[in-house]
Amino acid sequence: MPFVSVREPILLSDEDLAYLEHLTRSRTTRKDLHERATIVLLSHHGRSDSAIARELGIPRQKVIRTINRVLTIGVREGLKDLPGRGRPKTISPEARTWIVDLFCRKPVEFGYPHEVWTQRLLQQHIREHAVEEGFPEVAQISQGTISKLANASAIKPHKIRSYVQNRDPAFHEKAIVVLHTYEEANILKVLEKEGNEPDTFILSFDEKSGVQVRDTNYPDLMPVPGQFPCIHRDYEYVRHGTVCLQAALDLVTGFVHYRITERNRSEEFIEFLKMLDAQYPDMMKLKIILDNLKVHSSVETMKYLKTVPNRFEFIFTPKHASWLNIIETFFSKTTRTVLRGIRAKSKEEITERISRYIDTLNQAPVVFKWSYTMDANPSGVEMV
Repeated sequence: MPFVSVREPILLSDEDLAYLEHLTRSRTTRKDLHERATIVLLSHHGRSDSAIARELGIPRQKVIRTINRVLTIGVREGLKDLPGRGRPKTISPEARTWIVDLFCRKPVEFGYPHEVWTQRLLQQHIREHAVEEGFPEVAQISQGTISKLANASAIKPHKIRSYVQNRDPAFHEKAIVVLHTYEEANILKVLEKEGNEPDTFILSFDEKSGVQVRDTNYPDLMPVPGQFPCIHRDYEYVRHGTVCLQAALDLVTGFVHYRITERNRSEEFIEFLKMLDAQYPDMMKLKIILDNLKVHSSVETMKYLKTVPNRFEFIFTPKHASWLNIIETFFSKTTRTVLRGIRAKSKEEITERISRYIDTLNQAPVVFKWSYTMDANPSGVEMV
């Protein structure tokens, strides 16, 4: 008489069934988890324990244990390893601390010419010094274990990221002035919507100097469907010098005033101020947020400002903190769009293309708004 199981069948919900099928189809599922999920699915479809064992090439008792656990504590918990399973850790906490300390130091401190660690260099150093440091258990450490330790400690010793050092002792005070100016611009926007004429205009100004004018030696090869997915460009180029983009963003209207020059001196800056003076109504104050470039406070600039008293008010960002200036967002957008990979045969051509781009933006101006906190911890810029 054939054996008849008296165990209750496995009844799976649609959610559990979808979870098990996902585990069996995924290429990243661990082998043991994949095996247990398969056992449960086959049992759900009516296969006997013996048939499952034969099909998977595993002991029948293993099939029974897996199914009983799922029936007792559920699918998701039943597929997990039992507590205490697996090979015990062989690296002591002290050894881990020593290795993490290595992650946090430069290899040049240990006599190597490298600036940052590589896994191979770390492995070599650990193996050579583990015994003398008192950690013989890592004398044969693998690169994979080093990678796991780095991931566990959330340290990437092979990478370098940039940061901006606070070099201005009066950063907080100056940042507060800039942020209050942005708040004033928001108030002016509200007044303008209500039909009130403002008595002050607020602009954000900066220069993008050193815009390269490059031309190709050979024509670009355009994409070909099914053969070449992207533009191909010869690495050689002809350099025609540089130009400087001066821009001032009206924080109320979003209009961008600009000039493109070949140089960036006090003379060019003064010409830009004269352009603004001509474009805004007389007797109105122009507040300009700008950085600490020398030409913004040079003798020539100060001499010109005396000829137009009470017309301009400069709000300087903290030193080495021009990122507080909203115009940098406009320059970032320009760099990522029109200037990205640009090639031009002359300064006249690149000037015309940049001008056409900004003129197009000015047809439907985008108002940039600073999402700020008044404790001088800015959170970013958004466009509205």
